[in-house]
Amino acid sequence: MDDVQADSISNQYASALVELAQSSNVLEEVHSDIDALAALIKTDDSIATYLKNPVVDAQQKKGVINKIAGECEFNNITTNFLGLLVDKQRAGLTAKICEDFETMYCNITDTQIATVTSAVKLEDEQQFLIAKKLQEMTGSKNIKLMPKVDESLIAGFVVQYGKDGSAFIDMSVKGQMEKMAAQIAPENLSIASSS
Repeated sequence: MDDVQADSISNQYASALVELAQSSNVLEEVHSDIDALAALIKTDDSIATYLKNPVVDAQQKKGVINKIAGECEFNNITTNFLGLLVDKQRAGLTAKICEDFETMYCNITDTQIATVTSAVKLEDEQQFLIAKKLQEMTGSKNIKLMPKVDESLIAGFVVQYGKDGSAFIDMSVKGQMEKMAAQIAPENLSIASSS
């Protein structure tokens, strides 16, 4: 299966899950489940590798899914959906389906996703203030922050938001230093050439 076909299939499954969750009035619960599953897959590659492995028996995969679902207290719709992915031999697309589901959920709920990269881990209150300011700036109903840490920023933070992350706010020391260096560089060249 090529990437285009996989994208199309994952999108169809994500769309079906969104529709089912909406019609059952459990969209928020299913979103919470999918969010938790995506985070788990992101932190532990072995889960995605296991689900993709064609040698692993379907019942074993369902056993792992049911264990995760039980520990995370997933909604029955989410658990049954994940079992369906195993039955249809689409469990290897779980990570992509989670991404597609998140995109659809954000469109439905008018949620803006913003990546906040900071030099150190931000406290909850700092994240709340950033989200509140972004909400004012964008007019979005909801803001979902995706925090990251990049020590090379020295101090401060960078926010990337908007359609496909096209908007950018740089409040980092590194960014300020780069701006100053860009402003100083042309002046140095003109002084050196006039001597």
